[in-house]
Amino acid sequence: MGGVDPAAQAHFAIDKIEGAIQSLGGRLEDVVRTRVYVANLDDWPSVARVHGERFGHIQPANTLVQARLVGEEYLVEIDVEAVVAS
Repeated sequence: MGGVDPAAQAHFAIDKIEGAIQSLGGRLEDVVRTRVYVANLDDWPSVARVHGERFGHIQPANTLVQARLVGEEYLVEIDVEAVVAS
């Protein structure tokens, strides 16, 4: 989960994503699309700030959606598509 506020959860999610991509031989710069799901639409500015810090230099296509997440403690979910050269 990565914390009790949306920014901390966004950083945690991106750290996990980066680790998964690295385990496949890639890097965060290989991300071409992100989808960010927030439980509360009021959280979008802090989540967008984190997204910009981590992906601003990469500029993947991005979608932000308000969604009901698995549990009340989950504020942010992020999924990505990456193209990792073989």
